[in-house]
Amino acid sequence: MEQAILRINNISDQLTGKCPFKAHGGEAGKCPYKVGGGNIGHILDQSKAWSLINVTPNVDQVTPIKVLVTGAAGQIAYSLMFMIASGQMFGPHQPVILHLLDIPKMADALKGVVMELQDCSYPLLQSVVATTDIQTAFLHINVAILVGAFPRGPGMQRKDLLKVNVSIFKEQGEALNKYASRGVKVLVVGNPANTNALTALMKASDLPTSNFSALTRLDQNRAQSMISEKVGTNVDNVHNVIIWGNHSQTQVPDVNHGYILNYPNRGLIEPIQSSVNDDKWLNEQFIPLVQNRGATVIAARKLSSAASAANAIVGHVRDWLLGTKDGEHVSMAVYSDGSYNVPKGLIFSFPVTCRNGQWTIVQGLKINSSTQQKIDATIKELQEEKETAMSFLN
Repeated sequence: MEQAILRINNISDQLTGKCPFKAHGGEAGKCPYKVGGGNIGHILDQSKAWSLINVTPNVDQVTPIKVLVTGAAGQIAYSLMFMIASGQMFGPHQPVILHLLDIPKMADALKGVVMELQDCSYPLLQSVVATTDIQTAFLHINVAILVGAFPRGPGMQRKDLLKVNVSIFKEQGEALNKYASRGVKVLVVGNPANTNALTALMKASDLPTSNFSALTRLDQNRAQSMISEKVGTNVDNVHNVIIWGNHSQTQVPDVNHGYILNYPNRGLIEPIQSSVNDDKWLNEQFIPLVQNRGATVIAARKLSSAASAANAIVGHVRDWLLGTKDGEHVSMAVYSDGSYNVPKGLIFSFPVTCRNGQWTIVQGLKINSSTQQKIDATIKELQEEKETAMSFLN
């Protein structure tokens, strides 16, 4: 019955010229869509972009952005670097200089990666700095994508994993503080990503906390893909799925504020919950599917996610530095300011909007009791991780 009412309201809104987005929780006066049309699209807009990024064609002498990728000889980085060099991260008018860092035993493999980048002849790739020296890698960088981390091995306890990675991200945080540009934007990918980001942040005390983030965009992408498959629509129509909390099996996928564009017919906007019309699946199957997707990929291919992780990194940085689409938010793990009663000082995944290289946590979303219980559990895990990491850091 609820679904029928929502669809009737959608049709009525189309006939009367009202914005269906407002009828389903959108802020009055801020409908991002043209009634009867589709998504206006993500046109590159200099007014939304970070000041260091050029989105305008035919501009002479554009200053290249220096982008660091750590773990540069690894799987994720191998997919990522070619996406950056081809313009997928910063757009088709922004040149880049890649700084690639890996451990000494990977130096030869790194040389091979450089040769492949050169052989691609990317017009936007001005040069490549491949190194095993941390000062050289971090010197004057504008964007740091920290992919490299110590992986969890068989029989390894989480405490042991944290101890090793605290050492790695302590050094990298100090390097950011000492050598990087003061406006450097930092994305931590290496797991445990939230706590690794917090470690780096705490050792980069001269840099703003807002410059640091951890990756939960892959979890968001996985959730949106599963919803699109369940409903039978293109994933580009699925919007505002949220990932709360830690990038771990306690993460909280939340579709309660999401919607599907052009569903069930073109020009309509339908809430995800009523589009799926299966609360049992949403609560009992969908959430664990998203939470365990990484392990499922490993079981199938005997290797962790690589290309999908690289794609998520590109999406995360692109939206952060070029701006999110009107009417949309994305999931980023950022430094908590106390929003939604999340303790200050955790790196926690929230829904955010981005403009001019700054993220803003979306406020005022209602959290139901079931979701809140799950959020409380992921907060507890992050607090425990933080306490363990800080014991090693201090």
